[in-house]
Order: sequence, then C-alpha cells, then structure tokens
Amino acid sequence: MNKNAKAVEIAKDIHWVGAFDPDLRVFDLILKTANGTTYNAYVVRGSEGVAVIDTVKEEFSDAFFERLEQVVAYEDITAVILNHLEPDHVGAAPELMRRAPQARIYVSNRGLKLLNATLKDELEMYAYTLTNDGDQVSLGDRTLTFVHTPYLHWPETKCTWVEDEKILFSCDVFGSHFCDERLYNDLVGDFRFSFEYYFKHIMRPFKRFVLEAMDKIEPLEPALIAPSHGPILRDHPMEYVRSYRSLSASRLPNEMEGKEKSLLIFYMSAYGATADMARSVYEGASDVDGVRVSLYDLQGGETDPFVDLIEEADCLVFGSPTINGDAVKPVWDVLASLISIETKGKFGAAFGSYGWSGEAVPMIEDRLRGLKMRVPEKGVRIKFHPTEQELEDCTAFGRSIAETLCGKAKPKVVDFADL
Repeated sequence: MNKNAKAVEIAKDIHWVGAFDPDLRVFDLILKTANGTTYNAYVVRGSEGVAVIDTVKEEFSDAFFERLEQVVAYEDITAVILNHLEPDHVGAAPELMRRAPQARIYVSNRGLKLLNATLKDELEMYAYTLTNDGDQVSLGDRTLTFVHTPYLHWPETKCTWVEDEKILFSCDVFGSHFCDERLYNDLVGDFRFSFEYYFKHIMRPFKRFVLEAMDKIEPLEPALIAPSHGPILRDHPMEYVRSYRSLSASRLPNEMEGKEKSLLIFYMSAYGATADMARSVYEGASDVDGVRVSLYDLQGGETDPFVDLIEEADCLVFGSPTINGDAVKPVWDVLASLISIETKGKFGAAFGSYGWSGEAVPMIEDRLRGLKMRVPEKGVRIKFHPTEQELEDCTAFGRSIAETLCGKAKPKVVDFADL
C-alpha cells in the first residue's frame, strides 16, 4: 500500500478518495496547469447505504481504489453517483461497477448516452436511474439531493447536495486545476489565479447558465463545497459562489442605452484597400440610429481585450484582404479566441479586397456560422482598390447590416446559395 494514499474524512462518515496529479501541465489540450490538478471523488456513508460520488481519471484508478477500500467494502456500496461523465471523472467507473455490480448508478437524463459510451456493453449488467433536478437518494439517515446545473460545463452536469451537513459536491463547478495535498482552501497555496483561469476557460462560454445555477446554489448556503478538481472549499465557501456570480456579470462598464445595439468592425489592410472599405462600412452603419458602431484596426490591438468587447457586442464585422488564398492571421487569431465566449445568435458579416480569388470573405463567413452566429448579408469582395461606386456599395452594406441588427431592415428573399 502506498503510505501516502490515505482517504481523508472531510465530515463525519464522508471521505475524500480522489487522486493527485501534480505533474500535469496541460489539461484537455488547452488549459495550462502550473502545478497539476486533482481528481476528487467522495464517499458518503448513511445508516442504510453508501454512495460513491464521481471517480477519477483512469490512469489514477489505483490510488482511487486504494483510498476507497480504506473506508468501504465494495459489497456495501449502494449508489454510484456520476455528476458529470467526462473521462477525468468517470475513468475508474467501469472498474468500480465490476467490483460493486449491486450498486445503482445515478446519472442525469441527458447523461444516458455518455453513460452508454462509458460502460459500453456492460451497461445492461447494471441498474441505473436517470435523475431530474430535485430528485433524491436516501442512504437512511442521510439524503442526497441532485441539483442540475446544465452546461457547467457539459449539458448533463449536475451537483449533489447533502442537506444535513450542508455540503455541495459540485463537480466542475467551483473547481480549479491546482494540486496540493493539504487539500483544503485554507491550507493550500494561493490558488486564486487557477480558480479564475479555470472559470475563464471552462465556464465563461456559459455565463447565462452559470447565473441560473447560482440562483439554485446561493439559497442553499453551503458550509463546504467539494468540487471535482482543486481545493475543497471549507473556508468562506460562499465567497466562491459570489465570485462566480461576479465573474459572470458584465466585464465592461456599459454606457449604452437599453435598446441600443453594439456593432464592432475589425479589419486588417495590406495596401489600404480593405481599410477604405472598412471606413465606408463604418460610415454606413453609423447612419442608423440605435446602433453604436466601433472601428478597430487589428494591427494596433491585442486579441484578449477585443474578445472582452466581442462578448458583449451584438454584431461583428470582419474585414480582411485575401493573401495566399486565406484571411490574414490576426483575423483568425480573434476568430479562434471566440471559443471562450458565447457567440450564438450574434450577427456577423465579412468584407475584403483581393487580387486573384478572394477566399478570405467566404472563409470568415463560414467561421462565423460555425460559431452559431447569424450572417444575414452576403459579404462584399472588391478586386484591388475600390472605386467610388464600390465604396458606396460598402456604405450600403454597412447600413443594411445595422438596419437588420436593430430590426429596421425590410424583409427580403434570401437565396441560400448566396449565403
């Protein structure tokens, strides 16, 4: 037995049985982890049953089972609660069910397909219950209540609440990639950066769902929050709840009036042609009342502040010349960064000059549609430098986008072949 693999009692008959991964430096290919992460799993014992809440990444199964066996015999496990079915949470679940086949699995309704993918042909060997928000599991003198928190950060994510001890097993919510064997937030090192970094990359695209989840969690006033990654929050746990609400609020002072729309134009220009188009698009959009229009040359800005602006904007227009059959890299840098925010339903458009074939505009439009944005106007492409008439076309293009944005555009028949 690894002498360091000790289960930790976090409340009477409630144990942490997770695993430490201090050497991890990149999580899910995109998140940097300066000092690793933890895979937190828990055991809750009641007078008439024992529940295991989540498991660990498969590579860390040995540590998980070693800790688990210290606090419960497999035949005594009555419930396996899977708050979220991403592999870092259910990696040890198939082996756990082989060892405790009598246990009933509890998973949210939307998690069934993922449960099937996790257990494959073995699923039919086990009993499972699909849960809804508020459903409960009795362990005799303890009751577990499910708090569904969809899109924090997958559609099937839920939390598990133990009312008597006021403990919230929050899965990815309030998590952080921070590994410290002292385990509790008041004992580990300073993990504020990791907490906010985790929110930015995991929760930020789903802010509106975060706020809905906080409406459920705040009234519970948890005394301890036990997430699936990072420190267990026992010291001032409500501060972390309030932090989530704060991080989900507007990041920028908003001077706009209630019904005013925000339209942002970003461009790059090699010889001045796309810049001239951008100014004409800007002038046309600015003619429309009820729309605040901003114009930015990407050559003079960093990507992150623009992403903050875009998060709260209603419409994005990108201008790029075509160089080597593509839009230019700074435009793609901004478009690639939009994965960290919600863009669904925003309006989008593209324009640009070109020399031979002009692929940049349709490529940008495809990316905007891929981000689930609406692209109501076919983009404007101009060969070489625009004439006066072509600049007027750009002005009309900008005006039309702004009118569509604020609902002033006349209905028109759209040929899908043109989109």
